[in-house]
Amino acid sequence: MPKLDSYLFREFAQATFAVLVVLLIVSLGGVFADVLRNIAGGRMPAGLMLSQLGLQLLNYLPLILPLGLMLGLLLGVSRLYRDSEMPVLASIGVGPRRLARPVLMLVVPLVVFIGMCSLWLGPWARNYSQQLIEAGNRSLLVAGLEPGRFIELPGGDGVVYVGGMTTDGRGMSRVFVYRQTDKRLDVTTALTGQLEVEGVERYLKLNEGFRVEGPLAEGRDYRLMRYASNDVRLPTAEQQAKKDDPELLSTAALLGDPRRQAAAQLHQRLTPPLLALAFALLAIPLARSSPRQSRYGRVLLGFLAYLVGTNLMWMGTDWLSKGKIPTALGLWWLTVPLLGFAIWSYLHDGRLGKRRLRRAAGQPA
Repeated sequence: MPKLDSYLFREFAQATFAVLVVLLIVSLGGVFADVLRNIAGGRMPAGLMLSQLGLQLLNYLPLILPLGLMLGLLLGVSRLYRDSEMPVLASIGVGPRRLARPVLMLVVPLVVFIGMCSLWLGPWARNYSQQLIEAGNRSLLVAGLEPGRFIELPGGDGVVYVGGMTTDGRGMSRVFVYRQTDKRLDVTTALTGQLEVEGVERYLKLNEGFRVEGPLAEGRDYRLMRYASNDVRLPTAEQQAKKDDPELLSTAALLGDPRRQAAAQLHQRLTPPLLALAFALLAIPLARSSPRQSRYGRVLLGFLAYLVGTNLMWMGTDWLSKGKIPTALGLWWLTVPLLGFAIWSYLHDGRLGKRRLRRAAGQPA
């Protein structure tokens, strides 16, 4: 590898890696907040927090990586202009086209990885995440209950104590449940119990115990009840997705699915790597600036271009699923013109300015 290509590749890779680290940290914070919200609401077992963080982050990689690639190239190339390295390179015959080799050395592997995430890793992560949640909602062990400890009920509606538990996490013994509803308390004890699931509803089915209900503050309005069977409703679990949901199907399964929703999902998965390639090529001419010009204005412009492109992708997917645009058109109306414009801008980078200078000097363009 020539020294110049090695130097430029290292500069672009360092800038891209730094941007990706920042974007991943910010995205991880948002994913963590969503997972905690679902756990606090009782829609997701607490024991699945770490696994859900990783799976959700895999699902967002096709959206994060194109932005990081474009911003990294923008910062890397604009630094060459700011430090007057590009004019020096141009003086020895190294123009913007000469940047193609180091740029593609960075862009091609990342675009391939984005395609893998969008076409394979993302659907697998969504499907596996749903399977873990459905399995976890049927086990009190995964929900965080441990024998011999007082544990807050999923959703924060009370406290439960379990003296013993079966290996599958569904059967219990020596159960104590304390709950508060409005201004009243509810204490329930049971000799045995088990977890019952009906659709998205979950119940603790308690057997052979007592229930005491009364006011939290002053008063003597207490009621004692002995029961043979009593059901305690837990917070509603996460809605179970259908097995034929296009978002959970593999890309190979979408190819043979005649539904419009499946075609929309297929085009949505094909679009991120093409957008990443287009944004990466656009970053080179977009980064052109004078040595004293601020580079962050170009970064903002690139970020706005990314927002417009991704929003059009989501809107186009919705239009496809609802039949507002033909299935054969797909999202090619977005990716093909954008990719063509990016290639044209890259190939003509620097030529438009030379033409304007020649016209100002009275020379033929």
